[in-house]
Amino acid sequence: MALKIRLSRAGSKKRPTYRVVVTDSRNPRDGKFIEKVGLYNPLLKKDDANRVQLNIERIKEWISQGAKPTDKLARFL
Repeated sequence: MALKIRLSRAGSKKRPTYRVVVTDSRNPRDGKFIEKVGLYNPLLKKDDANRVQLNIERIKEWISQGAKPTDKLARFL
């Protein structure tokens, strides 16, 4: 099982928000996930503190267990 830390889309049409989730890489983008470890709201200003909210301790723990972040999430980290 290849674990990924990636974005899962939420929110309504034309108002996206994203959950940062740990999931099996074979699952669909918005499908089943193991754990939610953060939020990303692209509609907020770039300097807003609530734009990216990550649970860094849990993310580090998942990376130590072999989970790989996607390119976009690696930039956040």
